Amino acid sequence: MDRLLEEVYTGPFYLRQTAIADMVVGAIRYRVDYLGHYDLHAFVVMPNHVHILIQPLVPLAILTKSLKSFTARRANATLGRTGVPFWQAESYDHQIRDGRELAEVRRYIEENPVRAGLVEVASRYRWSSAWKAAQATAAS
Repeated sequence: MDRLLEEVYTGPFYLRQTAIADMVVGAIRYRVDYLGHYDLHAFVVMPNHVHILIQPLVPLAILTKSLKSFTARRANATLGRTGVPFWQAESYDHQIRDGRELAEVRRYIEENPVRAGLVEVASRYRWSSAWKAAQATAAS
């Protein structure tokens, strides 16, 4: 599924809009910083999909519903859409088995914009944990 999403060049690319991508990143961070729904290891908001690597601290169904319903309402309001789903109904999850796999999945997520040709270096993609880490390093 990930490869298909990366290779899709048609369909809605609403997440390419800065306001919507920023809102999704903010919603991801809010659920860490204020709601405590999960520990966040990595994320990226691509033009047509989102990856997040988390350790859930509440049931997955609760945090998925919270994140998807909030961002869908906000995005559809921004786009002037009503009665139309923003996200696909299904989410895909995978259980990480060890530290090696965690590092591989993190790298896969953060390199997604590079593979898609959006940036040359992952830390330059504004809607990702790689960019956030680079900003934090630059500030210290």
